[in-house]
Amino acid sequence: MHPSAALIAAFCPTGKLRASINLGNPLLAGLDCADEPVGVSVDIARELATRLGVGIELLIFEKAAQSVEAVREERADIGFFAVDPARGAGIAFTHPYLLIEGCYLVREQSALQDNHAVDQSHNRVVVGAGSAYDLFLTRELKQAQIVRASSSQTVVRTFIEQGAEVAAGVRQQLQADAQQHAGLRLFEQSFMTIQQAMGLPAARGEAPARWLADFVEQLKADGFIGQSLQRHSVTGVSIAPVMR
Repeated sequence: MHPSAALIAAFCPTGKLRASINLGNPLLAGLDCADEPVGVSVDIARELATRLGVGIELLIFEKAAQSVEAVREERADIGFFAVDPARGAGIAFTHPYLLIEGCYLVREQSALQDNHAVDQSHNRVVVGAGSAYDLFLTRELKQAQIVRASSSQTVVRTFIEQGAEVAAGVRQQLQADAQQHAGLRLFEQSFMTIQQAMGLPAARGEAPARWLADFVEQLKADGFIGQSLQRHSVTGVSIAPVMR
């Protein structure tokens, strides 16, 4: 995978790779003690810049929706997103590199015991605004009311403050938040599988999109993704199957 000058120019019109990094999913990115971005998506972005032979600029966003817009508007050259039809316009996605579980959280005394019982008119489901599970549940829930917290990190706090019936989110985030509050229960069964992929502006053309897709498959196959997960102590996720 030796990129041509034309391919590099298509990827990096400013001469460096501008990578959109979303802090909304702490499994993939966060800030270290020096407020520097770290995580799986940061590792992948740096590796891509190395293989392209260019410098890198990390553009940091607090929410997935902001990160998506940066790529769609070509303020960023690549990003890391959960694949969703609502995000498809203007972005070319790779196949996923990680599979993450979306789950429900309720109070210990709640009568709700499984996913099927959630979609009732008297239930309020708190989600992170613009998150993958917000987009999914907006389509899937027909009766329950969706309450949008400002971010994925504030879902449980909003759930508690508003006395809502259900919180929805990434399993690990809900587990971590639930440890800070007594009397909460996480459903064992996930309600969705979040397919985490890379994306670039569709306007860049088919050749960069194919090259990026091949890059992701190589990282899955050669162990780079697994090593990054281990380095950042990320557990409870699955590396997506290699697509040949």
